[in-house]
Formats: sequence, C-alpha cells, structure tokens
Amino acid sequence: MGKSSGSPDFEAYFSDKAKAMRASEVRELLKLVESSDVISLAGGLPAPETFPVEIIKKITEDVLTNHADKALQYGTTTGFTPLRLTLAEWMEKRYGIPAGDVEVMIVAGSQQALDLIGRVFINPGDIVVVEGPTYLAALNAFKYYEPEFVSIEMDDDGMRVDVLEEKLKKLKAEGKKVKFVYTVSTFQNPAGVTMSLERRKHLLELAKEYDFLIVEDGPYSELRYSGEPIPPIKHFDDEGRVLYLGTFSKIFAPGFRIGWIAAHPHFIRKLEIAKQAVDLCANPFGQVIAWKYVADGYLDEHIPKVIEFYKPRRDAMLEALEEYMPEGVKWTKPDGGMFIWVTLPEGIDTKLMMEKAVAKGVAYVPGEAFFAHRDVKNTMRLNFTYVPEEKIREGVKRLAETIEEEMKALKG
Repeated sequence: MGKSSGSPDFEAYFSDKAKAMRASEVRELLKLVESSDVISLAGGLPAPETFPVEIIKKITEDVLTNHADKALQYGTTTGFTPLRLTLAEWMEKRYGIPAGDVEVMIVAGSQQALDLIGRVFINPGDIVVVEGPTYLAALNAFKYYEPEFVSIEMDDDGMRVDVLEEKLKKLKAEGKKVKFVYTVSTFQNPAGVTMSLERRKHLLELAKEYDFLIVEDGPYSELRYSGEPIPPIKHFDDEGRVLYLGTFSKIFAPGFRIGWIAAHPHFIRKLEIAKQAVDLCANPFGQVIAWKYVADGYLDEHIPKVIEFYKPRRDAMLEALEEYMPEGVKWTKPDGGMFIWVTLPEGIDTKLMMEKAVAKGVAYVPGEAFFAHRDVKNTMRLNFTYVPEEKIREGVKRLAETIEEEMKALKG
C-alpha cells in the first residue's frame, strides 16, 4: 500500500454558508456546566417534574391499540389532520383566532418553523426586523439566508413600536422596505417582557401601512403567573399578515419536538413545499399522541399545574434579586414565561465575567448573543424554571457577589 499523504483539508469541502456557521452559545454553555456542581441559571429548559408522564403512558397505550396504522406510518407534510383541526379549534377558543381564517401546519418544534420561514421569505439583503434583544436561535435560523437585520429596542411593554415607525419612515425614504418583523410578543425570550395591547395593534397597523409580514412566536404564552392575558397579534389580523408559531415544548414535553404554524393557507402551501425537502413530515407518532392530549382535554387540565409549579420559582428569583443585587443593577419583572433579563452598569462585559461566575458556582447566559449586532455587552439572561427555589436563591446570591466584585474593579 502506498503511503498516505496526510488527511485532506476537511474545511475546504464545506460550502461558504457552512463555513460561516457558528455554534449556539447557549448550547455550548450548557455543555460546560451540565456535568459540574455549578448552579445553572443559564438554560431555557422546562422542569422534568412538569412532564405529564402518566398521561403520556395512558395515551400511548390507546394510540398503539387504536391508531397504530396512522401513528407508525409516514404522514402528510402538513401534519396529522385531526391534530391540525383540533389545534385550530383550541386557538380559536383560547386566543380568538378564527379557525376558518388559518391553516395549521405541524413542524418539528417551532425552531423548524423559523428555518422554513427563512427559506420561504428571505432573499439575501432583505430587511428583517427583530427585537433587541431577541431569541438567539431565531437569529441563527434567519442568518443562514443572509438578511439585513434591523434591531428595535425594548422596554417593559415590549418592542418600542414608535421607534420602529421612525425607522420605517427612514427606510421608505431610502427606497427600502421590511420583509417581516419577528417578535416573541408574550413573555419574551430573553427579556421576559410582554408587548402591550396598544403596541400590538399599532404594529399591525404599521404592517398594513408599510406592507410587511409579522412572525409572532408564542412558545411561552400559556405560562402566565400574574396579570391579565393579552390576545396575540394574530387575533387582530384581518388580512393574513401574521404567521403565528406555537409549540408543545413548554406545555407538554420538548422531547416530542412538535410545534405548529398557523397562517394564511397561501403561505402554508409554500411552507409545505419547503418542508417536503427537509423531512417529508414531522414525527407522526408524537402527533397522534399530541392530538389525543389536546382533544381529550388533558392540555387544558395540565397548564394550570405547570403554572402552579413555576410561579414560586419566578417569585423566588425576583425576591433573591431584590435581596442580593447591588445598587445599579436592573432587571425585568415578568408576569410569566421562563426568563428574567438583568442589566448591569455600563462598562461590565458579562461574557468576560462568565468565567468568574462559574468559579463561584453559578452560570447565566451573557446577553451579547441575543442582539443582532452583538453591540450590547452588559446584560444577561437568567432562567428560573429548571432549578428549585433554594438553588435559585443561592445562585442569585453567588451571582450578586460576582457582580459586586466586578463593579468594585470597574470603579478602580
């Protein structure tokens, strides 16, 4: 045998798009802390204690006894029809979205929906508006299709739609237009804030005036611990401009990887064609189980139990922040969801501070990654759903000590 000339240059085989890919910083961070004794306030994981294991056992037996021919076979690309119709009826009942105005397509978690939306709607150079900060995995999904991101700041009432309006006027004057606005309108990831009713209506008015779409991501909408529910933007949509994304990951179990898109049938048809090339169909077995879970009333029974489980954890984190954080640190006070957003004094870089926090036994997600242009360094995301109350308090205490030391160092 001849001598090998050495390994090939593996990197040279990748496409330009693949070379530009970067690992999710949240995912890499979770690898770092998962096997240590660090209290992780970093992940966005539901608590396993909330998974309805006994209900899943019961439904699975029923499905294998009575619906195995559908559950174990290939399915249609749009999804198991009884599940799609049941979800449309459920959204009409819960959110006032008329079932006759939308079509529902089942996807492999709403993360797949984000990628499909990028495939179907984004040309290189198209303007996509996001919140600042926004969901990191949405940025990663859209980035592959080479849009130009415009980031709009937020406050306690969500996206500053007045700031967006000024930006739209400037873009129009430059002969440019927005393709779509992406928003996590309720209990936003990472900030935890909720867009006000007034801003939701204003955003839809702007979409009509400036002719753009709205991608409304609603993974946390059912996790409300205080305050009054606000209808989704899709509730007010009378032109089919809003694509609504839902998921079972936070109200059932993320392991099923089942989400959905509710949108105008014209959009669903094109998304279906895109999905055919990706995976043919979402997991049919999980879809049939999810159908029984919703149709038999288990979902409506389960949501209050999840809320009851998470509310004390949200409260524990807010109380600990109030007790331990030094003056000059600010944080959001969410009515629901899974996250609290913390802002430190200018000059502190939370990405650089991370190593010191881990050394003290606590982890968070540095905020930089949640900004489209990575231009804000002094923020962090904390999760309160995964860790028990006593660990939340201890974790926040350790974090506060780290921040206090950093603030002293900053002052010199």
